[in-house]
Amino acid sequence: MMAIHSPLRSYQAMLFIPLPFVVALLLLILFVTVLRRDEEAQPNRPFLALILLAVLQSVLSGLRWGYGVQAVGVIMPVTAAMVPPLAYAGVSRLVRTSRRPLPTRIALHAVPAAVILLLMVFRREAIDLALVLVFVGYALAILLLMRPGADALRLAPFEGAVPAYRAIIFAAAALCLSASVDTFVFFDFTWAHGEHALTLISVSNLAVLVILGIAAAAASRSRAPAETVEAVLKSETTEDKETIATVDALMEAKKLYRDANLNLDRLARKAGIPARQISTAINRAMDKNVSQYVNDYRIGEACRLLAATQKSVTEVMFEVGFQTKSNFNREFRRVTDMTPLAWRERKGGSGVSSASS
Repeated sequence: MMAIHSPLRSYQAMLFIPLPFVVALLLLILFVTVLRRDEEAQPNRPFLALILLAVLQSVLSGLRWGYGVQAVGVIMPVTAAMVPPLAYAGVSRLVRTSRRPLPTRIALHAVPAAVILLLMVFRREAIDLALVLVFVGYALAILLLMRPGADALRLAPFEGAVPAYRAIIFAAAALCLSASVDTFVFFDFTWAHGEHALTLISVSNLAVLVILGIAAAAASRSRAPAETVEAVLKSETTEDKETIATVDALMEAKKLYRDANLNLDRLARKAGIPARQISTAINRAMDKNVSQYVNDYRIGEACRLLAATQKSVTEVMFEVGFQTKSNFNREFRRVTDMTPLAWRERKGGSGVSSASS
């Protein structure tokens, strides 16, 4: 009986592939896809590094929990401590250009991993608490960067606002989820001798890695986020009117909205007005963010082209500054309450002039 079952057990062991390895493969494919997609533009290196780190973490998780390789447990806390700084660095690249030199920024973001290394040598029991603080701290820092809403991403093109904003929020949520799981595991070992720890760690870590990987891929498109407007006074000031008049004139004369890579920083340089002043004026006077303001111009011209020319919807989409059909259709519906094809069937009509208002 033993001779019969032994080969079967070996055969089953050969077929066993831990789920984390499958996740690692999928994340690696995602990395290659993002790399090819962004090869013509300047890539967001922290986000790319974050995807690769998620691949590494998934492989280490498979080795530890799938094959019982305990030695990788020494590496995992250190690599885990590198995840939040990379997420923050990727978001920060879309928000502003840091005045600190690159070596200084690298040194600052390396502090969490260095602290975990020191704790592994001198006080291992404090590692879990330290990781929780790192994940929560960076999640809060990301949310603070996003507090001004769409216009926080000064260096991100306006096209594709919603996916990037959601990706960044999901990334912050994933960091908080990871911290919550670590806290639960700590109490599980304290009170229940780790009875539920293995299952919880396996499932939650994979979920966090997948969320972070997908979020990094989406946000690496360097797209601005969707709406949230700061709680500012809604009264329109004279300065607001002058600012908007200047930007309006620039939009109509130079057709800046046709630039698919237009962002708030570039718009501010062209107008000779501080980015924050443009953002505040549009938020306060028009109750919308700059991304919506620019897309209104794009949809306005799209309406005119659809009504007056025989160009295809795709040709019109690219000509006015959009790069994806999903975003073009979504913004077209927001402005006109109909699809581009439905608009063309109406041949423009009275809605053309209102679309750019």
